[in-house]
Amino acid sequence: MRSSRTAVWYALILLFAINTLNFFDRQILGAIGEPIRKEFDLSDASLGLLGTAFTLLYAVIGIPFGRFSDKFSRKRILAIGVFVWSLVTAASGLARNFGQLFAMRLGVGVGEAACAPAATSMIGDLFPANWRARAMSIFMLGLPIGIALSYAISGAVAKAYGWRAAFLVAGLPGIIVAIAVLFIREPARGESESQQILSRRRPGSPYARILRSPTMLLIILSGIFHNFNMYAISSFLTPYLMRFHGADIAKANYISTFIFGVMCSLGLLIGGYVGDKTMKKWANGRMLVSAAAVLVAAPLFYGALELRPGELVPFALLMGAGCLLMYFYYVCVYPAIHDIVEPGLRGTAMAIYFMAFYLLGGSFGPYATGLLSDMFTRRAAAAAGVVEFTTASLEPFKAQGLQSAMFVIPCLIVLLAVTLYAASRTIEREMTALRTWMDEAADQ
Repeated sequence: MRSSRTAVWYALILLFAINTLNFFDRQILGAIGEPIRKEFDLSDASLGLLGTAFTLLYAVIGIPFGRFSDKFSRKRILAIGVFVWSLVTAASGLARNFGQLFAMRLGVGVGEAACAPAATSMIGDLFPANWRARAMSIFMLGLPIGIALSYAISGAVAKAYGWRAAFLVAGLPGIIVAIAVLFIREPARGESESQQILSRRRPGSPYARILRSPTMLLIILSGIFHNFNMYAISSFLTPYLMRFHGADIAKANYISTFIFGVMCSLGLLIGGYVGDKTMKKWANGRMLVSAAAVLVAAPLFYGALELRPGELVPFALLMGAGCLLMYFYYVCVYPAIHDIVEPGLRGTAMAIYFMAFYLLGGSFGPYATGLLSDMFTRRAAAAAGVVEFTTASLEPFKAQGLQSAMFVIPCLIVLLAVTLYAASRTIEREMTALRTWMDEAADQ
């Protein structure tokens, strides 16, 4: 039985709320990282490693959650995941050292790993193919809004009450949302297509079938480049504004809120609309749109990083415009996975994609950027005549070091654009093959 319109939109709104909390909680370290770094006397690499802790388990645990999403109740998986990560986020405020905070972030990764495969699989069943990019854009609005709220609220709370209070505030709303999720009317798998499709299976391992797709392999590679960049930006944007441009923690987070809350939200809405409209003319339209958008983003990021200290308004506009275009990726590429993968394997396909997305992209982005920042900081200090590298002696050079490290981002964006263009050359053939198979299954 097809879900009613009210049930469909209730589910989508709840999934949006889950995604908002998802990114609020995972982004909190980007908002309050500087006071944590100073209290625990951390290097930038160690600060980045706290982000890596989350993504490592998030990526690995996502695979079994993806299979669970194809076999068991997705709303129950979501409810349990939201409850667990919210509880662990709140407990992170009790951490007394780097090791305890690292362990807490591992726990957050386990809980949040339930979200993406189950939620995106459910959206694929709630909406037909010609509406999925727009539905996905609403769901993915939780990404910039969650990050923006995390910057704004966590930064303000940290300034007024300290960074520990920010973790406690972040964890509370998840309990309410976890309960509300249980009232979703879960759609049948393949509901937006035909039920006969689910009774038919292609032979062979589901993992092998997914990874035999050239388009899927290119999309996975694109996810590695994209998530490296976005996690590097979100982890070090506020520290960069504080160090290089001299903003305090509240002002830096308000600028980050504008970039991710306003500009990136526009990117999702515009990208979803343009992606769906373009697909009506060309089967590979979404991939072409995302490739063109990220290619234009590269010089915008480069220009933002070339600005002088104190030029906050031009920085916010250039960085914001670049992030807006980068967010086309989510609403164009995620639906493309549904376009080439049969309904009964979409949760698994998303889990495989997200494993590479986070394990090889998101986990390396903050850590590698932190390592580069530390290296360039020491190089700048040595060039200035510093002989003994201590926390105090390196601190004046950390702004220059972080600036140099972040220039890796526009370079990788160019590689991302090339990868997306390559995927646009292969996707049409695979979409046709899937439609043919689904039509045959529906007729049986």
